[in-house]
Amino acid sequence: MSGRDLFSRPSPTAALSDALRATPFNSTRRIRRGAALTLVFAGVLVAGAVTGSLPDTGQAVGAGRKAAAGAAHPDPGHEDVQQAAAEAMADGKSPMEAAERAVSRSGDRWGAVYSEGEYQEFQEALDGQYTGVGLWARRERDGRIAVTRVQPGSPAADAGVRRGDRLRSVDGDTVDGRPVTEVVSLLRGDAEDAAAGTTVTLGLQRGTRAWSETLHRARLSTDSVTVRRLPDEVTVIQIAAFTKGSAAAVRAAVRQAPADAGIMLDLRGNSGGLVTEAVDTASAFLDGGLVATYDVDGAQRALHADTGGDTARPLVALVDGGTMSAAEMLTGALQDRGRAVVIGSRTFGKGSIQMPTELPDGSVAELTVGHYRTPSGHKVDGRGITPDLEAGPEALQRAETVLTGLGDPS
Repeated sequence: MSGRDLFSRPSPTAALSDALRATPFNSTRRIRRGAALTLVFAGVLVAGAVTGSLPDTGQAVGAGRKAAAGAAHPDPGHEDVQQAAAEAMADGKSPMEAAERAVSRSGDRWGAVYSEGEYQEFQEALDGQYTGVGLWARRERDGRIAVTRVQPGSPAADAGVRRGDRLRSVDGDTVDGRPVTEVVSLLRGDAEDAAAGTTVTLGLQRGTRAWSETLHRARLSTDSVTVRRLPDEVTVIQIAAFTKGSAAAVRAAVRQAPADAGIMLDLRGNSGGLVTEAVDTASAFLDGGLVATYDVDGAQRALHADTGGDTARPLVALVDGGTMSAAEMLTGALQDRGRAVVIGSRTFGKGSIQMPTELPDGSVAELTVGHYRTPSGHKVDGRGITPDLEAGPEALQRAETVLTGLGDPS
C-alpha cells in the first residue's frame, strides 16, 4: 500500500474487512500505528509515490517507497526522526524503535512508523491486492463478532463461512468484546509473517452449531466499488476505499446508469485511499475546476478535475462519521461546487498530509507536512464536513426523496 492513508479510526461497531485492515495490535507501538494506518488522506504525496509524480508540482517521484523517501524533508520533525534512527543504528539498537519514540515526542497525531513489510503491504492494498481470508466483520451490541460479508472465491467462502455466522475465536484467542480492528488484525496476522499460504484457525458458530475451520490465507483482490439499482431506477455507487481502479469503476457505473435517473454516491465508512482516484472520481461528476487546495511545508498546491464529467444528473452523497480523508476531499468538492446534496452526519475530519521517510533498517516513518482545504477554503482537519441534510439510519430513504425532487423539472 502506498502508506498511511488506508484506514481511519472506526467506531466500535463499524464493519471492517481484512482486505483493508492490517494493523497488528500486540503492543502500544502498534496501537499508535493503527490510528495512522487507516486509509487516511495522507494522500497527494502518497499518491505521487504510487503513480510516479506529485499532482501539480511537476516533480517526478518514482514508483516506490525508496524514491519517495529520497526527497528532502525541510520539516524538523523528519530530521529529528532520521537522526534518532541513525544514532540508534550506530549504537547497535533498533532504528525503528528509536524513530517511534521520536514520533511520539513530536506530538503529531497522524505520525507513525511502519516496518518494511507493513509498508509494502499497505502499498499492495492500495493497489487493489491483499493477503487474507476474505471476511468482513463487525461487533454487535452484545460484544459478539458477526461476519457481515464473505468475498466470493475467497478461502472463507470455499470453507462455507456465511454472512451472519458468529466468529468466536481466531487461532484460539477469544474475540468477544474486542474492538473489531483487533479481530481483523488477528485474521490478517502480523505483516511480517502473514504471507499467502499461512494458516489461521477460526472458531465459528451458526445457530446452535459450533465448529472450527483452518483456512489458508490467499492473495485476493479488493472490491472497493459496488453498484446496485433501486426499484425507482436510482443507481447506488458505494465506494469503500479509493484503491487503484476505483474511479474507473465509478465512471463505468455512471455511464451505465439509466438516462435521467439519479445517483447516490455512498461514502459512508469510506476512510480514504489514493488521492488520484478521489480526484478522478470527482471528474466523473464535474466539468473541470477546483477539487481541493493543499499545502506542503508551506507551499500551496491545487488539485483539479478533468473536463467532461456528468454535470446534469441528480446526485446525492451519503456520508457519516466514518467518511474520512480522500472521501472528505471528494465530498467537499461536490458540496462546495453545488454538484451534490450531502446527506448524513458530520464526517470524521482528517485533512492532513503525511510524507514518508525511509529509515536505515528499511522501516518507514511518516509525519504530517501539510493540510488540505475544500474549494471554498473550508479546513477539514479536526472539523469534518457538515452535511446539507442531517440523517442517521434513514439516510438512504431521505436521499431517495431528495433525488426525486432534484429530478422533478417543476
